[in-house]
Amino acid sequence: MSAKIFYDSDADLGVLKGKKIVFLGFGNQGSAQAQNLRESGIPNEDILVANQNDSYAETAKEKGFTVEHDFEKAAKVADVLFLLVPDQVQPRVFNEKFAPHLKPDATIVIASGYNVFYKLLNFVPTQDVVMVAPRMIGSSVRSLYEKGKGFPCFVSVEQDGTSNGHSISLALARAIGATKAGAIASSAKEETMMDLFAEQGLWPNIIMLFREAFSILKEAGCSDEALCYEMWMSKEPAEIFERAAEDGFITQLKHHSTVSQYGQLSGALALDGAAAREHFKHILYNQVLNGDFCKKFSAIEADLEKEGPENPLNELYRKSEETELGQAEKRCMNYV
Repeated sequence: MSAKIFYDSDADLGVLKGKKIVFLGFGNQGSAQAQNLRESGIPNEDILVANQNDSYAETAKEKGFTVEHDFEKAAKVADVLFLLVPDQVQPRVFNEKFAPHLKPDATIVIASGYNVFYKLLNFVPTQDVVMVAPRMIGSSVRSLYEKGKGFPCFVSVEQDGTSNGHSISLALARAIGATKAGAIASSAKEETMMDLFAEQGLWPNIIMLFREAFSILKEAGCSDEALCYEMWMSKEPAEIFERAAEDGFITQLKHHSTVSQYGQLSGALALDGAAAREHFKHILYNQVLNGDFCKKFSAIEADLEKEGPENPLNELYRKSEETELGQAEKRCMNYV
């Protein structure tokens, strides 16, 4: 199934004229997108950064933006609100500080589908809720814009309270520089599904495969140093993924030796993916789409701010660092 892709010619920046655009958060994405908006012709006086009094606020001021520490005041003037604080704090900050004071026809912009898909944010029916989600780190959103290049981005209208959500979402995508390369029609469900599936299904399996391969090769007599550098510290996997992004997963193999090409292609085709498919289906349907992960994560959210072993994330790091791979990597990093 092919998705609709939108370009500069599909977007009218004029729909943003006279609108007050508020950024909740000025981290990597907030900083990049606010600067891109300004350089796309949005007047600096129409951009406001809502941020607590911290280093991010100071950075925003240094870059010439007006900063408002009072979230209620920022909410009242917002015609467009970019939600660019971390997913786990969005419900508390938005629902308590912004939602009660927003204009009834305001546009709320999300860059992650998580809180909208799981219905954790409070909107009124007359508001627009749109997704403009760069598939790129903030520093690259900025650097690619400065080079006159675009970057991949997902766009969608999750709630069309004013009937103008589509045109506003495309205008914002163009203003941050995304439609130069093409903004892909998506949805909060699709973005969340792919994002969480990768985080809970794909990458854990990759980590597990590296961990077990490391142990097997160490048992066979390979040194920690040789294994760490051969498997990942040489940055060869990073180069492979970069080639895959440019040429495709299969075609990039032609940059490898003939022995490597034959080994990888024949080995991949010989593997039975049935067990992996069942595992992946379980992750998708019994953790992500049914909301089970969201419930479990919400239950531990407050603990993530604690110090030491009471923080479940710290405990996961501790256990991972105790593996053979973790211990070897720690030693080898001292040589870098």
